[in-house]
Amino acid sequence: MTKRSGRLQKGSQNVSRQKTKAVKSNKKKSQPPLKPKCEKNEMILEGVDAPCVLASSPHKVQHSVAEPNYMEISSAVLLHPSKRVLDSSNAHAKSFRFMLNHPKILPDMRSILIDWLIEVSEAYTLHRQTLYLAHDYFDRFMLTRNNIDKSLLQLIGITSLFIASKMEEACPPKLSQMAYVTAGTYYEHEILEMELLILKVLRWTLCPETALSWLQLYFQMVSMSADTDLLEPQFPRDTFVQMTTLLDLCIIDINSMDFENRVLAAAVLSHFVEQSSVEKVSGLSKEVLQPCLKWMGPFVAAVQQFGKAPLKDFKDIKPEDQHNIQTHTDYLTMLDNAGKKQNDQFLTPPNSTEKMH
Repeated sequence: MTKRSGRLQKGSQNVSRQKTKAVKSNKKKSQPPLKPKCEKNEMILEGVDAPCVLASSPHKVQHSVAEPNYMEISSAVLLHPSKRVLDSSNAHAKSFRFMLNHPKILPDMRSILIDWLIEVSEAYTLHRQTLYLAHDYFDRFMLTRNNIDKSLLQLIGITSLFIASKMEEACPPKLSQMAYVTAGTYYEHEILEMELLILKVLRWTLCPETALSWLQLYFQMVSMSADTDLLEPQFPRDTFVQMTTLLDLCIIDINSMDFENRVLAAAVLSHFVEQSSVEKVSGLSKEVLQPCLKWMGPFVAAVQQFGKAPLKDFKDIKPEDQHNIQTHTDYLTMLDNAGKKQNDQFLTPPNSTEKMH
């Protein structure tokens, strides 16, 4: 190889190296900066707090849930939520305003529905927490809607129970079983479409602290000793069944929505143990509990009138879990008796020697 050809070869190699470096530098310059990506993400996050309603979108295919023809509901009912309850600070608030949003629905209609859901829960051996989750979903959904027709109450109720069973039960009932208990009033696809609507309205917030979970916690803390395990039930199961009977009756009444779940649970516990102990484990003062205790008086008398609720035996349910299965009794008659006592003098928690057993 001559000296000239060697120099030419080295020169061509240097040129190719420079071109390679130039290409790499151009690639680096062509990459977009990170700042616009962050700004775009921030814009997306700003829209998360907007109310989630079913509405048409140019980027999405319109589903049939927004305008279901078979439901015979005006689009305003499903597409326009109640502005009074969209504040995030009141996301879990429950009050008598339920009736103001739905003038066509009477208080007895809600009571009959909750009583029916209790009966369905026992028929399918669902846990008590499943029923209380369904009760929570139903009330929260209704508080965010306006002018729901009474013909839709059963559909909303059974769909709420269907969602709750999938959240709580190891073997939840099948969709066909949920449709079956409506006696042909609603079909499976109607329950599925209502399920989608409820989940969107609730924004997938499906794990609230129910009145039952507060009651279990308070009763466990009262029953514990220094050397017991917090995770193992320490309370007598027979007494727990009596407590849940009173709590079931209370949530059937529309006015129970005026009280927080923890207050309802503490008030129920006050009729079985010393109120000082209840105040200690719940952190609620006597002044906070007194309005609920006064309202609960007629319900306590109605439960006592019917006698002690039995601990039922369910097939294929472990003995240690029997007390956690939802049971049904003649709650509507109890509620009627309690209503007759509303004008009487309200009861206060009895003394330790007069507690319910």
